[in-house]
Amino acid sequence: MPSGMIRYWAAAKAAAGVTEERYEAHTLAEALDHARERHAGRPDFARVLPRCSFLVDGSPVGKRDHRLVRLTEGGTVEVLPPFAGGSR
Repeated sequence: MPSGMIRYWAAAKAAAGVTEERYEAHTLAEALDHARERHAGRPDFARVLPRCSFLVDGSPVGKRDHRLVRLTEGGTVEVLPPFAGGSR
């Protein structure tokens, strides 16, 4: 199973309580499901995550189905909440 890093930014970092953590997952959907389980005791995490945009290995995920976004060994998932003045 591929493993890599999830990096949280701004409000997502505050909600997760960590800057980054490892993933072990084949798809973005699996990695985010595991992250939701790890942070189940942090209600802000569940509220912030659906509003976030994601980069996988530097490429925007956009509106693609997270179940179809494959993760790589040693890859990086960036979790980016909406920023002031910007849009998703």
